[in-house]
Amino acid sequence: MQKKILVAGAGGFIGGHLVAELLRKGHKDIRAVDIKPFNEWYQRFPQVENVQADLQLKDACDRATKGVEQVYNLAADMGGMGFIELNKGLCMLSVLINTHLLMAAKDAGVKRFFYASSACVYNGEKQTDPNVTGLREEDAYPAMPEDGYGWEKLFSERMCRHFMEDFKITTRVARFHNVYGPNGTYDGGREKAPAAICRKVIQAKLSGKHEIEIWGDGHQTRSFMYIDDCILGIDKIFTSETVTFPINLGSAEKVSINQLVDIVEDIAGIKLKRKYKLDAPKGVNGRNSDNTLIKKVLNWEPNLPLRVGMEKTYAWIYDEMTRGK
Repeated sequence: MQKKILVAGAGGFIGGHLVAELLRKGHKDIRAVDIKPFNEWYQRFPQVENVQADLQLKDACDRATKGVEQVYNLAADMGGMGFIELNKGLCMLSVLINTHLLMAAKDAGVKRFFYASSACVYNGEKQTDPNVTGLREEDAYPAMPEDGYGWEKLFSERMCRHFMEDFKITTRVARFHNVYGPNGTYDGGREKAPAAICRKVIQAKLSGKHEIEIWGDGHQTRSFMYIDDCILGIDKIFTSETVTFPINLGSAEKVSINQLVDIVEDIAGIKLKRKYKLDAPKGVNGRNSDNTLIKKVLNWEPNLPLRVGMEKTYAWIYDEMTRGK
């Protein structure tokens, strides 16, 4: 518990929850870094060292890793499909963060380094059917990832591998599959489907205008992992001595976007007229996590049912949207 820990991207959704969990476990010496102004951090804890800095810059990474033994890199310029399809260049620039953090970590003598990758690294040809089988770790090659964001993630995975081989930094890589939950983005253009649908259903309920716009035809499928499962998985992967390769961290509970809307409507006690925006960004037709490997090496997989997690998420977003009204 005396090790100095850096959480990069600590002002973001997953980063904020990770800092909270590290504190809960008794860690005292935590440096939390994010590019956002402090008032825009989703969670901020006064008992840690909070730093606003642009980790795309090498000198900022040098300062952030000074005296640090463990690094969690969750920093990236990213969002839901509406953001990553329309901001490929910005997403690619996140390669500077992981590159400079790894270089700084090597110079600072960091012992262990975690990189948050994404299911967007997977070959697009394996995701053309909504009835997709779960994606296995080897399905990232031959490489044909999500344009922009996925290429950056795949390249950064390789960099982690080669820094471990060449410079003996213990690196761990998890491929996140659609993380959702409270204390995250639910509007503004960077939100992902679970939060966006919660917001739209709540807006319809509060306004009395009982209709909802759905991006695509609603048949596209995904899996969604609740934030508590994500944080537990990060810890298991980070501390593992055997997970020396990129590994899926996601739920295997596949659902269509139409089914996700069904769940949120049921939670809200409302039925809405659906309008499909077929020209909106919708990503691949089908994506799900094959958890065979994580179950084999960690004897665990993310397992909170989607309905349970969506109830928690809906309640938090509803409170946020109605606060002060």
